[in-house]
Amino acid sequence: MSTSTSSSNDVAGPSSTVSKGESLTPHSSVVDAELEKLLSREASAFQREVEVERILKAFKLNPYDILDLDETATQDDIKRKYRQLSLFIHPDKTPHPRAPDAFDILKKAESELSEKAKRDELDALIAQARTLLVREMGWSGMNSKAIKELEASEEVIALGGVKVWRERVRAKTKELLIDEELRRRKALQLALANEGLEARKKDEEVASRKRKADEDKAWEANRDQRVDSWRSFANTSKKKKKSKTAPLLG
Repeated sequence: MSTSTSSSNDVAGPSSTVSKGESLTPHSSVVDAELEKLLSREASAFQREVEVERILKAFKLNPYDILDLDETATQDDIKRKYRQLSLFIHPDKTPHPRAPDAFDILKKAESELSEKAKRDELDALIAQARTLLVREMGWSGMNSKAIKELEASEEVIALGGVKVWRERVRAKTKELLIDEELRRRKALQLALANEGLEARKKDEEVASRKRKADEDKAWEANRDQRVDSWRSFANTSKKKKKSKTAPLLG
């Protein structure tokens, strides 16, 4: 009996286990793989929409903010980051309704940082923001230090670290960019106002010349009439004089 029981267990036990494994494990693996793909797609779609929102909310006057870079980035860094983000949030791949707007903003940021003159101007303004911050913090002698040296200083560490320091530099840069944009807009408005004033002056000069030309033309057109009127007046005056002097001659 013990032998048959043992034999029965040897046959049935492993056979039952294998059968169960063969029927459930492949199916379970397929379900897990499909679920993983679905979750991955959903996560990817969500991340794309989050990135679109980040770009839309980024400070538009600072292309570094839009590309999520700082001024130490090289041109290769900028091109690489732009390519990554443009592919990631491309309207064809992102269901976000404003993905095209974010794509255009991204392209403009890359274009501005690719123009040396514009980038140099922005970098100079960021350096000014950093200088002002150092002065406000009362860190004497720190402005002569390079960016990396400054960020590794005890003062920055005591402030809260590089991340906190960069956030402050970015905030100060934003203030300066806003001031610069306001001055630019005021200058543009003044220029447009001056252009409008000049245009009105030119219009008035043209109108004045036209009036003068019309008056001269009318004067010439009425010349014969004036001559006839004068002759008629002169003849009438002569007749009156003759009628008054006639009795004296008699």
